[in-house]
Amino acid sequence: MEIGTVDYEDWAMITYSTNWMGPVSTKWYEDQDIPFVLKKTSGEIGPVVEYKDYLESYSCGRIDIRGLDEEDGYWCGQHEYGVAPMRSEDWNVLSYWLDELKTEELVPYDLLIEQFETHYGKQLRWINNES
Repeated sequence: MEIGTVDYEDWAMITYSTNWMGPVSTKWYEDQDIPFVLKKTSGEIGPVVEYKDYLESYSCGRIDIRGLDEEDGYWCGQHEYGVAPMRSEDWNVLSYWLDELKTEELVPYDLLIEQFETHYGKQLRWINNES
């Protein structure tokens, strides 16, 4: 596609993308009993400080959906699905997959996750349902 032109076929499609929103607090990791190892800073800048290096990383947020029909009640043609915490590795693969996904109709959340897991070849590792 040339700059300045519009591909109306893509323009009329529904698109999906993740919006990372956390968790951003180490307290959340503590509350979830996420395993960690104690490490120390180098002391090159400031004093040597001990900290927890968590062995698992989690991500959560929402899936932003654009390209919907405002006449169907979607404000500015947008919608979103909330996404509970999952392993960050899974979140990242889901994000890449959603960036490429375009549909003609809105895919319900459960079906979207099911289709992704089929593509991924394994189940997402949610915080409360590790697989």
